[in-house]
Amino acid sequence: MSAENSPDARPREEWTGQLGFILSAIGSAVGLGNIWRFPGVAYENGGGAFLVPYLIALVTAGIPILYLDYAIGHRFRGSSPLALRRISRWFETLGWFQVAICFAIAVYYTAVIAWALSFFWYSFGLRWGDDTTTFFLVDYLRVADVGGADPWFTLDFVPAVLIPLVLVWVVTIVILSAGVAGGLQRVNVLFMPLLLVAFGVLVIRALTLPGAADGLNALFTPDWSSLRDANVWIAAYGQIFFSLSIAFGIMITYASYRRRRANLTSPGLVVAFANSGFELFAGIGVFAALGFLAGRQGVAFGELEGISGPILSFVTFPALVSEMPAGTLFGALFFGSLVMAGFTSLVSILQVVSAAFQEKLAISRRRAALVIGGVAGVLSVLGFSTTTGLIALDTLDNWANNIGIVSSAVLLCVLVVWVGRRGAELRFHLNSVSTLQIGGWWTFCVGVLAPVVLGWMLVSRVRTLLVEGYGGYAPWYLGVMGWGAIAAFVVFAVLLTLTPWRFPVGDHTPWPRYDKFVAPQPRERKETPA
Repeated sequence: MSAENSPDARPREEWTGQLGFILSAIGSAVGLGNIWRFPGVAYENGGGAFLVPYLIALVTAGIPILYLDYAIGHRFRGSSPLALRRISRWFETLGWFQVAICFAIAVYYTAVIAWALSFFWYSFGLRWGDDTTTFFLVDYLRVADVGGADPWFTLDFVPAVLIPLVLVWVVTIVILSAGVAGGLQRVNVLFMPLLLVAFGVLVIRALTLPGAADGLNALFTPDWSSLRDANVWIAAYGQIFFSLSIAFGIMITYASYRRRRANLTSPGLVVAFANSGFELFAGIGVFAALGFLAGRQGVAFGELEGISGPILSFVTFPALVSEMPAGTLFGALFFGSLVMAGFTSLVSILQVVSAAFQEKLAISRRRAALVIGGVAGVLSVLGFSTTTGLIALDTLDNWANNIGIVSSAVLLCVLVVWVGRRGAELRFHLNSVSTLQIGGWWTFCVGVLAPVVLGWMLVSRVRTLLVEGYGGYAPWYLGVMGWGAIAAFVVFAVLLTLTPWRFPVGDHTPWPRYDKFVAPQPRERKETPA
C-alpha cells in the first residue's frame, strides 16, 4: 500500500478539546475496581496508614508511567503496536502483547457489566430477597460445583446473564463504530458527570446512616506498624497501577488522538488525582454503608464478610440496600454507577484493539468495530454467560492483571528507557508541549524505581501462583486458563508482529525535532565590517 494510505497521510481522529480528553481518560481510569477494590485493599493493609504508601506509589510510579504512555502515544502518533514500532521495530511485539491483554480483559469485563445491568433491574422490587449470597451464586449465576461432578467448562447458558451481555456488546460496537469524538468522547462526557452525581448521592446518604462512623473508623484508623510490611507497599503500588489504566496500551492510544500542540503533563495530573480522589470518595461511601450494615446485623465491623470484589457489589451491597430506607432508589443508583463506571472503561480497552487493527490492516473503524466486537462478543458469550463463567472470569482476571499487565509495565520501562534509550527524548517531548515541566526525577522513576518495584511484584506473584496455586482450582485448569492465556498472548503478539503492515511505517517524523536540541548546530560567525 502506498504512503498516501498511511495514518500519517490521512487526517487522524482527534479529541475535540482538552476537556473531552480529560473526561475520557478519567472514564478509562475510573472503573469497577475503584468502587469495589480500593476500600478493601486499604482496610486490609493498615487503614488510614495505607494512604502513605498509596500516595508515594502514585507519585513515584502511577504518574511517571502515565506520562510515559502519554509521551509515546503523542510523539509517535499511533496505537501501541505502531507507536512502539516507531521507536524500534523489535518493540512492536510488546504493543501486540498489550493488545492481547486488552482483548482478553474486554471479553470477561463485559460479563461484570452485564451483572450490574441485571442487578440494576432487580433493584426495582429488591428481587434478590433476604439471602443475597444464594441469589447471586445459585439463582442468578447458577454456578457449577466444580469440586463435584460438574465439569469445569459447560455450554449451559444462563439467560439472565446472556441477554444483558448481548445488549452490552451491541451498544459497545455502535460506540466504537462512531469513532473517537463521536463515540468514545460523547459517552464519557455524558457518563462521567452522571456517575459523579449518582455516586455522590449514595455517599451523602451513606454518611447519614446509623453506624456510618463505625465503618469510617474501620477504614481510616491507622495501623502504623503495617508500614514495615513489604506486602503493604506492594499492595499500594498494585492498587495505583491497576486503577490508572497504564502500561497496557490505553493511554498510549488515547494520547495519540491529541493535537500536536496539546498539553500533556497538567491534564495527566488531573486524571491521576481525579482517579485517586474517586477511589477515596468511593471508599468513604462504601465503608459508611458497611458500618450501617454491621449495626443492623448486630455484629462487629471486623466480622463482616465480603468487603471487596464482586461479592461486595453483588452480595453484600444488595443485603445493605434491603436494609436501607428507600432501598430501591439507592440500589438503582449503586448498580447504575457500576454500569457507567464499567462501560467507560470497557470502551477504552476495546479502542486499543480496534485502533491497532485499523492501522495494521488499513481498515475502517466500522469494519474493525464489527469484526473485533463480533469475535469478542462470541467468545464472551461462550465463556462467561454459562454456569462456569464465574470461575473462568476469576482465573483469567487474575492472570491478565497480575501477570500480563505487570509484565507489560516492566518491559515497557526497560525497553523504552534502557534498550531504546528514549528516556531523554520522551522527557524532552513532554516538556516541549506542556506547561508543567518535569525534571530528571521522571527518568529515574520510569527507568529504575518503577521497574524494580513492579518486577518485585511480578516475581512474588509468579512464585505464589506456582507454589500455592489459586482459588483452590485444579492445577491443570490454572495451566489452561491462567498460564495458557499468557502463552496465548505471547503467540498472538509474535504472529501479529510477523504480519506485514499495509503501509510504510518508517516514514514518520516525530515532532518537535529532538536532534536539533541534542546536537545544536554552531552559530555562524558575524563578519566585522572593514
